[in-house]
Amino acid sequence: MIAGDKIGFIGLGRMGSGMAANLMGKVGPIHVCDMNPEAVARLEGKGALVAASPAELAARCDLVFLCVPFAPEVRAAMFGTNGLASGARRGLTIVDTTTLDRTDALAIAREASDAGITYWDCPISGMPFRAENGTLTVMFGGTAEAFAGVKPYLEAFGKDVIHCGALGSGQAMKAINNVVYDVNIAAICEALPLALAVGLDADAVARVMMTASARSFASEYFVPRMMERRFDSDFAMEDAYKDIVNVQHMAIETGAMLPVISAMIASYQVAMAAGHGREPKSAILKVYEQALGVEFKKPPTKT
Repeated sequence: MIAGDKIGFIGLGRMGSGMAANLMGKVGPIHVCDMNPEAVARLEGKGALVAASPAELAARCDLVFLCVPFAPEVRAAMFGTNGLASGARRGLTIVDTTTLDRTDALAIAREASDAGITYWDCPISGMPFRAENGTLTVMFGGTAEAFAGVKPYLEAFGKDVIHCGALGSGQAMKAINNVVYDVNIAAICEALPLALAVGLDADAVARVMMTASARSFASEYFVPRMMERRFDSDFAMEDAYKDIVNVQHMAIETGAMLPVISAMIASYQVAMAAGHGREPKSAILKVYEQALGVEFKKPPTKT
Protein backbone atom coordinates (compact mmCIF):
# COMPACT_ATOMS: atom_id res chain seq x y z
CA MET A 1 0.00 0.00 0.00
CA ILE A 2 1.18 3.50 -0.84
CA ALA A 3 1.09 5.80 2.19
CA GLY A 4 -1.48 8.59 2.14
CA ASP A 5 1.23 11.25 2.02
CA LYS A 6 2.22 9.88 -1.42
CA ILE A 7 -1.34 9.98 -2.81
CA GLY A 8 -3.05 12.97 -4.42
CA PHE A 9 -6.57 13.82 -5.50
CA ILE A 10 -7.51 16.57 -7.97
CA GLY A 11 -11.16 17.54 -8.39
CA LEU A 12 -13.26 18.02 -5.27
CA GLY A 13 -16.67 18.57 -6.82
CA ARG A 14 -19.94 16.74 -6.19
CA MET A 15 -18.35 13.34 -6.74
CA GLY A 16 -14.69 13.95 -5.96
CA SER A 17 -15.16 15.39 -2.49
CA GLY A 18 -16.84 12.25 -1.19
CA MET A 19 -14.37 9.99 -2.96
CA ALA A 20 -11.38 11.85 -1.53
CA ALA A 21 -12.86 11.77 1.97
CA ASN A 22 -13.38 8.02 1.77
CA LEU A 23 -9.86 7.55 0.44
CA MET A 24 -8.50 9.45 3.45
CA GLY A 25 -10.53 7.17 5.68
CA LYS A 26 -8.51 4.26 4.30
CA VAL A 27 -4.98 5.63 3.93
CA GLY A 28 -4.88 8.75 6.11
CA PRO A 29 -4.20 12.34 4.96
CA ILE A 30 -3.78 12.74 1.20
CA HIS A 31 -2.78 15.71 -0.94
CA VAL A 32 -5.66 17.59 -2.59
CA CYS A 33 -6.01 20.34 -5.17
CA ASP A 34 -9.03 22.14 -6.58
CA MET A 35 -9.89 25.56 -8.01
CA ASN A 36 -12.72 25.94 -5.47
CA PRO A 37 -11.24 27.15 -2.15
CA GLU A 38 -14.35 26.13 -0.22
CA ALA A 39 -14.06 22.54 -1.43
CA VAL A 40 -10.39 22.49 -0.49
CA ALA A 41 -11.14 23.93 2.95
CA ARG A 42 -13.73 21.22 3.64
CA LEU A 43 -11.19 18.47 2.92
CA GLU A 44 -8.43 20.31 4.76
CA GLY A 45 -10.72 20.36 7.78
CA LYS A 46 -10.79 16.57 7.58
CA GLY A 47 -6.99 16.36 7.51
CA ALA A 48 -6.12 16.71 3.83
CA LEU A 49 -2.79 18.23 2.80
CA VAL A 50 -3.38 21.14 0.41
CA ALA A 51 -1.33 21.68 -2.76
CA ALA A 52 -1.44 25.06 -4.51
CA SER A 53 -1.25 23.52 -7.98
CA PRO A 54 -1.26 20.13 -9.73
CA ALA A 55 2.52 20.51 -10.24
CA GLU A 56 3.07 20.95 -6.51
CA LEU A 57 0.83 17.96 -5.80
CA ALA A 58 2.65 15.80 -8.37
CA ALA A 59 6.03 16.58 -6.80
CA ARG A 60 4.81 15.03 -3.55
CA CYS A 61 2.95 11.99 -4.90
CA ASP A 62 3.41 8.59 -6.52
CA LEU A 63 -0.31 8.06 -7.27
CA VAL A 64 -2.85 10.74 -8.24
CA PHE A 65 -6.59 10.45 -8.80
CA LEU A 66 -8.43 12.85 -11.11
CA CYS A 67 -12.15 13.61 -10.96
CA VAL A 68 -12.91 16.63 -13.17
CA PRO A 69 -15.77 17.46 -15.59
CA PHE A 70 -14.44 16.92 -19.13
CA ALA A 71 -11.37 16.24 -21.28
CA PRO A 72 -10.24 19.91 -21.40
CA GLU A 73 -10.06 19.96 -17.60
CA VAL A 74 -8.09 16.70 -17.60
CA ARG A 75 -5.63 18.15 -20.10
CA ALA A 76 -5.31 21.37 -18.12
CA ALA A 77 -4.64 19.47 -14.88
CA MET A 78 -2.09 17.24 -16.56
CA PHE A 79 -0.38 19.32 -19.24
CA GLY A 80 -1.34 22.94 -18.59
CA THR A 81 0.61 25.63 -16.79
CA ASN A 82 1.66 24.19 -13.41
CA GLY A 83 0.08 20.90 -14.47
CA LEU A 84 0.99 17.46 -13.18
CA ALA A 85 3.49 16.84 -15.96
CA SER A 86 5.54 19.89 -15.00
CA GLY A 87 6.05 18.68 -11.42
CA ALA A 88 5.91 14.90 -11.67
CA ARG A 89 8.72 12.52 -10.89
CA ARG A 90 9.11 9.80 -13.52
CA GLY A 91 6.86 6.88 -12.74
CA LEU A 92 3.91 8.89 -11.44
CA THR A 93 0.64 6.99 -11.94
CA ILE A 94 -2.60 8.80 -12.78
CA VAL A 95 -5.96 7.10 -12.27
CA ASP A 96 -8.53 9.25 -14.05
CA THR A 97 -12.11 8.81 -12.82
CA THR A 98 -13.41 11.50 -15.20
CA THR A 99 -15.91 10.35 -17.83
CA LEU A 100 -14.31 10.90 -21.23
CA ASP A 101 -14.60 9.82 -24.81
CA ARG A 102 -12.57 6.64 -25.14
CA THR A 103 -10.45 8.20 -27.89
CA ASP A 104 -9.60 11.12 -25.60
CA ALA A 105 -8.48 8.73 -22.87
CA LEU A 106 -6.19 6.90 -25.29
CA ALA A 107 -4.70 10.15 -26.60
CA ILE A 108 -4.12 11.51 -23.09
CA ALA A 109 -2.42 8.25 -22.11
CA ARG A 110 -0.01 8.59 -25.05
CA GLU A 111 0.86 12.17 -24.11
CA ALA A 112 1.30 11.17 -20.48
CA SER A 113 3.65 8.36 -21.46
CA ASP A 114 5.83 10.85 -23.36
CA ALA A 115 6.11 12.80 -20.07
CA GLY A 116 7.06 9.69 -18.09
CA ILE A 117 3.61 9.36 -16.51
CA THR A 118 1.45 6.23 -16.46
CA TYR A 119 -2.22 6.95 -17.11
CA TRP A 120 -5.22 4.64 -16.63
CA ASP A 121 -8.88 5.40 -17.29
CA CYS A 122 -11.28 4.60 -14.46
CA PRO A 123 -14.73 6.22 -14.76
CA ILE A 124 -17.26 5.87 -11.98
CA SER A 125 -21.04 5.45 -11.87
CA GLY A 126 -23.41 6.54 -9.14
CA MET A 127 -24.94 9.65 -7.64
CA PRO A 128 -23.07 11.97 -5.24
CA PHE A 129 -24.59 10.19 -2.25
CA ARG A 130 -22.89 6.99 -3.41
CA ALA A 131 -19.57 8.82 -3.65
CA GLU A 132 -20.09 9.94 -0.07
CA ASN A 133 -20.97 6.52 1.29
CA GLY A 134 -18.34 4.68 -0.75
CA THR A 135 -20.66 2.55 -2.89
CA LEU A 136 -19.83 3.69 -6.44
CA THR A 137 -19.39 1.33 -9.35
CA VAL A 138 -15.80 1.74 -10.58
CA MET A 139 -14.71 0.69 -14.10
CA PHE A 140 -10.95 0.38 -14.57
CA GLY A 141 -9.22 0.31 -17.95
CA GLY A 142 -5.61 -0.88 -17.84
CA THR A 143 -3.37 -3.88 -17.29
CA ALA A 144 -4.20 -6.60 -14.79
CA GLU A 145 -1.04 -5.75 -12.87
CA ALA A 146 -2.01 -2.07 -12.64
CA PHE A 147 -5.54 -2.98 -11.54
CA ALA A 148 -4.22 -5.19 -8.75
CA GLY A 149 -2.03 -2.32 -7.56
CA VAL A 150 -4.75 0.32 -7.37
CA LYS A 151 -7.75 -1.83 -6.46
CA PRO A 152 -7.32 -1.37 -2.68
CA TYR A 153 -7.62 2.40 -3.13
CA LEU A 154 -10.57 2.15 -5.51
CA GLU A 155 -12.38 0.04 -2.93
CA ALA A 156 -12.26 3.01 -0.56
CA PHE A 157 -15.00 4.71 -2.61
CA GLY A 158 -16.33 1.84 -4.73
CA LYS A 159 -18.55 -1.09 -3.79
CA ASP A 160 -18.23 -2.77 -7.19
CA VAL A 161 -14.70 -2.33 -8.56
CA ILE A 162 -14.44 -3.94 -11.99
CA HIS A 163 -11.48 -4.51 -14.30
CA CYS A 164 -13.04 -3.87 -17.72
CA GLY A 165 -9.99 -4.65 -19.85
CA ALA A 166 -7.18 -2.72 -21.51
CA LEU A 167 -6.66 1.04 -21.45
CA GLY A 168 -9.83 2.75 -22.74
CA SER A 169 -12.10 -0.11 -21.68
CA GLY A 170 -13.30 1.75 -18.60
CA GLN A 171 -14.64 4.57 -20.73
CA ALA A 172 -16.21 2.15 -23.20
CA MET A 173 -17.97 0.32 -20.37
CA LYS A 174 -19.22 3.54 -18.77
CA ALA A 175 -20.66 4.71 -22.08
CA ILE A 176 -22.45 1.41 -22.75
CA ASN A 177 -23.94 1.41 -19.26
CA ASN A 178 -25.08 5.00 -19.48
CA VAL A 179 -26.79 4.78 -22.86
CA VAL A 180 -28.87 1.85 -21.62
CA TYR A 181 -29.81 4.06 -18.66
CA ASP A 182 -30.54 6.92 -21.09
CA VAL A 183 -32.84 4.70 -23.17
CA ASN A 184 -34.71 3.83 -19.99
CA ILE A 185 -35.16 7.48 -19.02
CA ALA A 186 -36.31 8.45 -22.53
CA ALA A 187 -38.89 5.64 -22.53
CA ILE A 188 -40.25 6.76 -19.14
CA CYS A 189 -40.49 10.35 -20.36
CA GLU A 190 -42.46 9.27 -23.45
CA ALA A 191 -44.78 6.89 -21.62
CA LEU A 192 -45.89 8.99 -18.65
CA PRO A 193 -47.64 11.73 -20.66
CA LEU A 194 -49.34 9.04 -22.76
CA ALA A 195 -50.63 7.41 -19.56
CA LEU A 196 -52.19 10.70 -18.49
CA ALA A 197 -53.62 11.36 -21.94
CA VAL A 198 -55.62 8.11 -21.85
CA GLY A 199 -56.99 8.93 -18.39
CA LEU A 200 -54.72 7.08 -15.98
CA ASP A 201 -54.13 8.58 -12.56
CA ALA A 202 -50.62 10.03 -12.09
CA ASP A 203 -50.19 8.63 -8.60
CA ALA A 204 -51.27 5.16 -9.72
CA VAL A 205 -48.93 5.30 -12.72
CA ALA A 206 -46.03 6.29 -10.47
CA ARG A 207 -46.70 3.44 -8.06
CA VAL A 208 -46.83 0.87 -10.85
CA MET A 209 -43.70 2.21 -12.58
CA MET A 210 -41.77 1.88 -9.33
CA THR A 211 -43.03 -1.58 -8.30
CA ALA A 212 -44.04 -3.58 -11.39
CA SER A 213 -42.00 -5.03 -14.27
CA ALA A 214 -40.96 -1.56 -15.54
CA ARG A 215 -39.29 -0.82 -12.21
CA SER A 216 -35.67 0.31 -12.54
CA PHE A 217 -33.21 2.66 -10.93
CA ALA A 218 -34.31 5.29 -13.44
CA SER A 219 -37.98 4.99 -12.49
CA GLU A 220 -37.30 4.78 -8.75
CA TYR A 221 -35.06 7.83 -8.85
CA PHE A 222 -36.73 10.10 -11.40
CA VAL A 223 -40.47 9.38 -11.22
CA PRO A 224 -40.90 10.83 -7.70
CA ARG A 225 -38.89 13.89 -8.76
CA MET A 226 -41.03 14.29 -11.87
CA MET A 227 -44.18 14.20 -9.73
CA GLU A 228 -42.75 16.98 -7.57
CA ARG A 229 -41.61 18.88 -10.71
CA ARG A 230 -38.01 18.80 -9.54
CA PHE A 231 -35.80 19.48 -12.56
CA ASP A 232 -32.92 21.34 -10.97
CA SER A 233 -30.87 19.03 -8.76
CA ASP A 234 -29.18 16.48 -11.03
CA PHE A 235 -26.50 16.41 -13.73
CA ALA A 236 -27.40 18.57 -16.72
CA MET A 237 -28.47 16.78 -19.88
CA GLU A 238 -25.84 18.61 -21.93
CA ASP A 239 -23.07 17.54 -19.57
CA ALA A 240 -24.20 13.90 -19.72
CA TYR A 241 -24.36 13.94 -23.53
CA LYS A 242 -20.69 12.93 -23.74
CA ASP A 243 -21.71 9.29 -23.12
CA ILE A 244 -23.88 9.40 -26.22
CA VAL A 245 -21.04 10.83 -28.30
CA ASN A 246 -18.75 8.08 -27.00
CA VAL A 247 -21.16 5.35 -28.12
CA GLN A 248 -21.68 7.03 -31.48
CA HIS A 249 -17.92 6.90 -32.05
CA MET A 250 -17.82 3.21 -31.11
CA ALA A 251 -20.73 2.49 -33.45
CA ILE A 252 -18.95 4.17 -36.35
CA GLU A 253 -15.76 2.28 -35.52
CA THR A 254 -17.49 -1.10 -35.44
CA GLY A 255 -20.35 -0.62 -37.91
CA ALA A 256 -22.88 -1.45 -35.17
CA MET A 257 -26.63 -1.06 -35.77
CA LEU A 258 -28.24 0.96 -32.94
CA PRO A 259 -31.88 1.68 -33.84
CA VAL A 260 -33.16 1.94 -30.25
CA ILE A 261 -30.23 4.05 -29.11
CA SER A 262 -30.62 6.27 -32.18
CA ALA A 263 -34.27 6.90 -31.27
CA MET A 264 -33.19 7.80 -27.72
CA ILE A 265 -30.58 10.22 -29.06
CA ALA A 266 -33.28 11.97 -31.08
CA SER A 267 -35.35 12.48 -27.91
CA TYR A 268 -32.37 14.00 -26.11
CA GLN A 269 -31.58 16.29 -29.02
CA VAL A 270 -35.18 17.52 -29.25
CA ALA A 271 -35.22 18.25 -25.50
CA MET A 272 -31.96 20.18 -25.69
CA ALA A 273 -33.15 22.12 -28.74
CA ALA A 274 -36.28 23.04 -26.76
CA GLY A 275 -34.07 24.70 -24.13
CA HIS A 276 -33.86 21.96 -21.52
CA GLY A 277 -30.15 21.20 -21.91
CA ARG A 278 -29.16 22.59 -18.49
CA GLU A 279 -31.87 20.52 -16.81
CA PRO A 280 -31.52 16.81 -15.90
CA LYS A 281 -32.39 14.01 -18.31
CA SER A 282 -35.84 13.75 -16.76
CA ALA A 283 -36.72 17.09 -18.39
CA ILE A 284 -37.27 15.19 -21.65
CA LEU A 285 -40.69 14.59 -20.08
CA LYS A 286 -41.62 18.22 -20.79
CA VAL A 287 -41.37 17.73 -24.57
CA TYR A 288 -43.97 14.95 -24.55
CA GLU A 289 -46.17 16.69 -21.99
CA GLN A 290 -46.36 19.75 -24.22
CA ALA A 291 -47.25 17.64 -27.25
CA LEU A 292 -50.21 16.08 -25.40
CA GLY A 293 -51.24 19.03 -23.25
CA VAL A 294 -50.76 17.20 -19.95
CA GLU A 295 -48.51 17.54 -16.92
CA PHE A 296 -47.27 14.64 -14.82
CA LYS A 297 -47.40 15.82 -11.23
CA LYS A 298 -48.57 14.80 -7.80
CA PRO A 299 -52.37 15.17 -7.52
CA PRO A 300 -53.54 17.90 -5.12
CA THR A 301 -54.23 16.75 -1.59
CA LYS A 302 -57.93 16.09 -1.04
CA THR A 303 -59.57 17.94 1.85
